[in-house]
Amino acid sequence: MRKLRVFGFLLLFSSLTFGQSVPTPAPLPSSAGAVYLIKAGLLIDPETGTATPNQMIAVNGGRIVAIGANIATPAGAEVIDLSGYSVLPGLVDAHTHLATTTVPEDNHNLYFTYIHDSTPLRAIQAASNGMQMLDAGFTVVRDMGNNGNYADTALRVAIEQGWIPGPTVVNAGLLIAPMGGQFNPTPEMAMQHTIVYPEYLEADTPDEIIKAVHQNILFGAKLIKVCVDCKPYGYSVQDLKLFVSEAARAGLKVAGHVQTHAGALRAIEAGLWSIEHDYALTDDVQKLMAQKGIWRVGTEEPVSSYSGSQAALDKTIAGIKQAYADGVKMAFSTDIASYIPGLTRGQRAIGYISTWEKSGLLSNEILKIMTVNGYKVCDIYDKRGPIRVGFPADMIAVKGDPLENIDVLRNVSFVMKDGLVFKRAGIMMPAKFFHGGPVNGWNIH
Repeated sequence: MRKLRVFGFLLLFSSLTFGQSVPTPAPLPSSAGAVYLIKAGLLIDPETGTATPNQMIAVNGGRIVAIGANIATPAGAEVIDLSGYSVLPGLVDAHTHLATTTVPEDNHNLYFTYIHDSTPLRAIQAASNGMQMLDAGFTVVRDMGNNGNYADTALRVAIEQGWIPGPTVVNAGLLIAPMGGQFNPTPEMAMQHTIVYPEYLEADTPDEIIKAVHQNILFGAKLIKVCVDCKPYGYSVQDLKLFVSEAARAGLKVAGHVQTHAGALRAIEAGLWSIEHDYALTDDVQKLMAQKGIWRVGTEEPVSSYSGSQAALDKTIAGIKQAYADGVKMAFSTDIASYIPGLTRGQRAIGYISTWEKSGLLSNEILKIMTVNGYKVCDIYDKRGPIRVGFPADMIAVKGDPLENIDVLRNVSFVMKDGLVFKRAGIMMPAKFFHGGPVNGWNIH
């Protein structure tokens, strides 16, 4: 009997693999059957900087099906009255680390975090951090490495399967770097790959670079992040071009962690999609970025009682002003990877608005950076993000007009993600997101 079962399996496998291809059925959204009519006092379009009063948005099966001033209430729809609010697309944090959380007790030492916390534990913590981000209105994040052994992929898949609520995750997998990564390991650590691994995927030769890119893609990365100049023997222009070409074969972009002027110039010459952090972004570098259309993901940290300095903030603000004047494409980003008592991950992220305000940019400009630019740097603009018919129903609501006062984003009252209400009247309501099975399809990787 066992042999017959095995033979039957082999026949099935043969037909699937070598015979005529079998079409994969469209995934069933977790929000199938959920129908809403949302009444918006103002409907905000960050791309055009316009606010249209008294609009309605019809949502069915997780997607926006109609937008207008007079939409008939769909059969069976729940009416959500947000007539006293501004409704707008969700926010984007284009550089975060949801599965890394350093703590004050260890002086926020990354080594201790990696030693103490297993990847499964960090994946669960990432789920919590993701919900905290969603609570603050962030419906999309780019998770940029340092997440143990692919905890970021686990989080993304869990959200896409419909098991838990969370933002759309565009994840980088393991940060690819020359030997040692961002650490200075002892020979025992480096040669035996203990303690500081698997935080970094080492690649020092062309063959290793290709294999590292393939590994990340195989294990669920949706973009590739490289440490351009974390070591004196950082990547050459040719190395970086190899990253770009190999990632492009799978339709992925390459982001570069850059911390030196020379590294920034190499990243630009190689044509990386984005430069992460603003450490090395001098005026000449930013002019070149503008010419080549390379994204600035600066992780612009404000000064607070627990981090940052006025000198660093002054440099960051000057950089933002110069980048704006030069026409550099900019995205809102935080690089948060730590826990501060009394603050959620989302509260900390939204606090980075203050840096942009201090730079002198107008509220409508900042809002576009936090939304439209975020979708574009995440390479999802034509699939998700804007409030557009046919797109997934992701939106938030706030009191006041964020085009006139960006600070109203600090208090998000309503969040809808994939056509399900996550937060209403300032209270999280995640129950409908939790499922015991793969409601969005069993073959998500």
